[in-house]
Amino acid sequence: MNFKKIAAVLLVLVIAMTGIFAQSISEVYHGEYEGKTVILHSNDTHGSLAGFAKMATMRKYFEHEGAAVIVTDAGDFTQGSPYVSLSKGASAIEMMNQVPYNFVGLGNHDFDFGVEQLKQNLSNAKFYALCANIFDKNGDSLLPPYVVLTLPGGAKVGIMAIDTPETQTKVNPIYVKDLIFPVGQDLIYLAQQVVDYMRQTEGCDTIICIAHLGIDKESEPYTSENLLKYVSGIDFVIDGHSHSVFSGYNGLPMQQTGINFQNIGVIVIDNATGKIVDNFLKSCEEIEDDPEVLAVANDIIGYVDSVYGIKFAESKVSLNGVKSPGNRDMETNNGDLITEAMLWVVTKNPDAIKVPAEDVVAVTNGGGIRAPIVPGDVTMKDINSILPFGNNVTVVYIKGSELLMALEASTQSLPGPLGAFPQICGMHITIDTTKAYDKADETYPESTYYGPKSINRVTIDDINGKPFDPEKTYAVVTNDFCSAGGDTYYIFKNASDEFNTGMPLDEVMMAYITEVLNGVIGEKYTEAQGRITIIK
Repeated sequence: MNFKKIAAVLLVLVIAMTGIFAQSISEVYHGEYEGKTVILHSNDTHGSLAGFAKMATMRKYFEHEGAAVIVTDAGDFTQGSPYVSLSKGASAIEMMNQVPYNFVGLGNHDFDFGVEQLKQNLSNAKFYALCANIFDKNGDSLLPPYVVLTLPGGAKVGIMAIDTPETQTKVNPIYVKDLIFPVGQDLIYLAQQVVDYMRQTEGCDTIICIAHLGIDKESEPYTSENLLKYVSGIDFVIDGHSHSVFSGYNGLPMQQTGINFQNIGVIVIDNATGKIVDNFLKSCEEIEDDPEVLAVANDIIGYVDSVYGIKFAESKVSLNGVKSPGNRDMETNNGDLITEAMLWVVTKNPDAIKVPAEDVVAVTNGGGIRAPIVPGDVTMKDINSILPFGNNVTVVYIKGSELLMALEASTQSLPGPLGAFPQICGMHITIDTTKAYDKADETYPESTYYGPKSINRVTIDDINGKPFDPEKTYAVVTNDFCSAGGDTYYIFKNASDEFNTGMPLDEVMMAYITEVLNGVIGEKYTEAQGRITIIK
């Protein structure tokens, strides 16, 4: 579809929707923030429901001090812990209604249960969701791209939202296959068109972008830093996605609160001029809980704990649950355990596999490992926190040369982290990071990632102790996110054959711990097993 046509459709939508979303804020002012509008913001709350009680306290405080208050979020609020995943995100909406929130942007993980579930969740919201850069297959905007706020002093503030194009491959691609994500210059063109329209036609004095883009190197060029570099006219970015904490970044007007309500962001705007006069972060450790909102959160938490909080095993060791140094840039004991379970559940029935057991390996993306295990009791909630996405175990059949290409692609960011980084079982590999990744000229289709032009960093040293054969067909046990082409695993999507076992990955891990490890994660898992060698 011609992108300029998409942009034109967008602007028509804006004209039609603006009247619904434009607000005139009028309050009785008193106190320190008289004559000001305060925007409070969160990002990447990922199921930390008690944090909404902190946000409610902040809202009431600034209202008491005379400010008009707007509460926003920069995405990833409906996924990340059992407290929201059990309800497929609905409990997050319930908590945000309690605060209440006014406007939100979307994150990639807000699509983890599919577009229809997201729409259903948002239909129960008492706030508005915005997104300027996601379209349906007809070229129509998925959500209103922006809102204009008319402040009590008459100034106008425009708020727009952008979600990362990485959503195409950082959720199961099946869930977003009917959506259009402008990339490259198309995204810059679109964002500039929206900013110019808000400034010139709507008469906005200040423009704020809610951007689920982040600052991670692995996300380049789709970062908030690049957004401000290439799109003129944005006065401030409320950021998310990279789980970073900053108030101002490399001299740029942007702010991010971290993850799981580490902080709450504050932006202070003068009502008469519409100009931003202050911005800062407030640590949630210093904020009291709103008792009424906390009570609602505790009801949800208590119910989930009653379902998932039952001990089924114990651990003698700590399993690595962090990004880096961890599951996105090195072999971890957590990744070893998970992939062992995946390999076990498929190979315990030899008739289910079309190749000999010695030709079966397991690969899972390190970005799908979201939490640690600590010594002590292990519950269903612990395992679901590690593997919260509801992925099923799948099997793809590919040639050895294709497996090598997949591993080359998934380690392209080393020594930096990447969500695609492979945690493995059934093989030993070596990654030589002294050599540069030789990326292809074009990205994978419907992806922001570049596949390898040549193989020069990864060597498969053996497959289950046998020599690696690039011409042999291997069975790769993985998850349905990777087999659908998630992250850098486009090659898995085009496998010669595949099947979905229908077994949820978290349940497979629990079964392995129970049946094979006899309910004890023992000393074997104190350290990683030495399946991946990294030359630095």
